[in-house]
Formats: sequence, structure tokens, C-alpha cells
Amino acid sequence: MVKVKMRRAGSRAVLRSPEVLAELRRRAEMIAAAAGPGHEVDGQIGRGRARASVRTATFEAMEAQATDRTLTRALDAGRS
Repeated sequence: MVKVKMRRAGSRAVLRSPEVLAELRRRAEMIAAAAGPGHEVDGQIGRGRARASVRTATFEAMEAQATDRTLTRALDAGRS
């Protein structure tokens, strides 16, 4: 059996790395593309970890999300 001991500083370094941010942005871009036009991607490195988000940027995209859940339905596109 192998015992793994996680160190807090090492975990934080991985979670805040540019490589993790790039992967999160790549997945967010795939979600935005699947959701259709009018969606924006934002990514940043926060205090504890990198994060990315997709948001509706136009009224048409907001309306499509409200009526057809386009962004919600596109979430699976980011799982690959």
C-alpha cells in the first residue's frame, strides 16, 4: 500500500498554477461555444485557486438562458 501525504503549500501551488487556469479556460470556452453566441469567458487566479466562468453577455443570450436554459444545457461540453 502506498501512503500519500498532501502538503497544503503544494496543493495550493497546483491549484493556482497557470496550467490549471489554462485548462479551466479551455473547458469554459467549450461550454461557451456549445451555448451559442453571446457568452463570455472569464478566468483568473484567486487567493486559493484558479477559476473560470461563462456568463451571458448579450440580451439575446440572457433570454435564451431564461427560456431554453442554453448555458445550463451546455455544461456537459466542458467535461471532456
